[in-house]
Order: sequence, then structure tokens, then C-alpha cells
Amino acid sequence: QVQLVESGGGLVQAGGSLRLSCAASTRTFSTYVMGWFRQAPGKERESVAQISGSGGNIYYADSVKGRFTISRDNAKNTVFLQMNSLKPEDTAVYYCAADSRFLGVLRTRLGPNEYGYWGQGTQVTVSS
Repeated sequence: QVQLVESGGGLVQAGGSLRLSCAASTRTFSTYVMGWFRQAPGKERESVAQISGSGGNIYYADSVKGRFTISRDNAKNTVFLQMNSLKPEDTAVYYCAADSRFLGVLRTRLGPNEYGYWGQGTQVTVSS
């Protein structure tokens, strides 16, 4: 059982930046594919960014490419999401997700149903 704890959400003006962090309670963090998802009111949960266990494979949603950066520190069991040039449409609850079935290999973008562990979510609100 892996516990994921997100932090770093908040209220920011359009054009601003936030950095989300997600700490995982596991000794085998590098075997986990990690992802950031978001869900806005009335909308389905969508993938924002995903990263392989080594950090070598990364996928972004088209809506965040060039603005968001996912990274991980395997020594600290933590994955990050740096969000720049934020827009009001980025407002959502952001969730960290993890799965080890693929032993850290990420050959294609995974859907939310393919992640077995989820954090509690952190609210990101971008004002116009």
C-alpha cells in the first residue's frame, strides 16, 4: 500500500506560477510510474502529465505543454509539477497518482483507471 500526499496548491493570479509536490511512502519509488491528473467541477478527471520511473519518458496534455513541467526525485520519493503561465482554465483539484504494475516503464500515456494509488488532491485556483 502506497500513500501519496500532495502539497503546494493555492490561489494564484493568471500568469502566475505554482509548484505541486507529491510525497510517496514507498522504498521502491523508482518502480512507480507517476502522474498528475486534474478534475474541474462537472468535468471528467484528465491527465496533465506522467513520468516513468527513471524520469526518461514524459507525457503532457496538449493544454499544458510548454507551461507545465513534471519531474521526480527518486532519492526523496517525490514527484513535482511546476506550473507556469497559469490560466483560469487550469483551475481544478489536482491529484497525484502512482502505479507499479509496469515496474516504472511508461511506453504510452495511461488512463486514470490504470493507476492504483491516488492522493487526496490539492486545489489550484487561478483568478483572471
